[in-house]
Amino acid sequence: MSKLTEQITFRHGASIRPRTAQSPMLTNSGVNESVSDETLDYYAARSQSAGMVIVEYTNVSLNGGPSRSWPEHEQLAIYDDKFIPGLKKIAEVLKKDGNKAILQICHAGREANYAGALGRVAAVPSIVEMPWIDYPLHMLEEDEVWDIVKDFGAAVKRAVECGFDGIEIHGANHYLIQQFFSSFSNVRNDYWGGSLEKRMNFAMEVAKEVFRVVKECAPEDFIVGYRISPDEIHGSNIGYTWHESQQLVKKLTETFDFDYMHISLLQYDAKPEDSDKTYCELLREVLTKETLLLVAGGISAYEKMQDALNYVDIITMGRATLIDPQIAYKLLNGKQDEIYLEFNEESVSKAHLTSGIISLVAQVPEFAMPGNDYLKTLIEVDLGEQFTHTGNEIIE
Repeated sequence: MSKLTEQITFRHGASIRPRTAQSPMLTNSGVNESVSDETLDYYAARSQSAGMVIVEYTNVSLNGGPSRSWPEHEQLAIYDDKFIPGLKKIAEVLKKDGNKAILQICHAGREANYAGALGRVAAVPSIVEMPWIDYPLHMLEEDEVWDIVKDFGAAVKRAVECGFDGIEIHGANHYLIQQFFSSFSNVRNDYWGGSLEKRMNFAMEVAKEVFRVVKECAPEDFIVGYRISPDEIHGSNIGYTWHESQQLVKKLTETFDFDYMHISLLQYDAKPEDSDKTYCELLREVLTKETLLLVAGGISAYEKMQDALNYVDIITMGRATLIDPQIAYKLLNGKQDEIYLEFNEESVSKAHLTSGIISLVAQVPEFAMPGNDYLKTLIEVDLGEQFTHTGNEIIE
């Protein structure tokens, strides 16, 4: 048995096998922010995709979403009890073959690109020049920030009620927690900003509230993770570097008993320009020994899966599980040579992709995947100007 197929146990007692997770990826399938038949069909097909499946980013606040990249379909939400029945069904279908179901909870902040159409205003830490944003933004008052912190706690309670085995706090990919941590998007001078220490406060307060609720109402083996982008550098625009994210990860994992830290990358073994070490190695240096490390980024072929385990405890696959929703089953049964690596008639028939995923992958060059030409044949209608995206939808 290879290391990849060995069982691994989180600090609070939950175990998974193999050492794989499915990345949280927007399915472009929510209807009125609720789980649709397409959503459920997609997740039901992935009950054997990984040792645990991290369900796509789910909005915790009324003003925290939704994001939309597909006509009539948007981001899922959990800010109200009315969303519980649909999310409960997702947890049920994911767990039917014994894997773990994790719900990623999120506030989209400025990325709530469809909020205006619903009479809401996307909320941000600060109003700064962002020429790519063409909809209204609202700078949060201090009491409004505290309300969002409480919303994260309420979301955890609902996730427990839905039957999820854990939650992942989404602190990556330019959503609100990262926006508060970034010196580019956070220019406040109050408890929530003005220094590196204060820019950490939102992440810390969210974590504090999450763990308060977990200890109050969740099972003892409930899994709590945190996802982070290790730096925010866009040319000369630097929101933070790995040096700063090291400090945040150290503080988070020394203060709270996280089960795992999840690094979001485009390539799992990427290195910052000023270091000979990978981002994984650099963040591993500051993790408490009980906190497992996950990484997502360009992991698909079996050889890459094995190599990625040289850096982390659990590998995370996103796009690979779009192509083949039975990767974990094949790994555990010695069928790794049968894993699909591209879209074709046979793989797509088993993938149960949502129409939104098909159109996003087939029509947006940055999301192109092996077998894209076959996906294009499935699109019968030219969507033209109806199709928009924010650039943050399908992320490993």
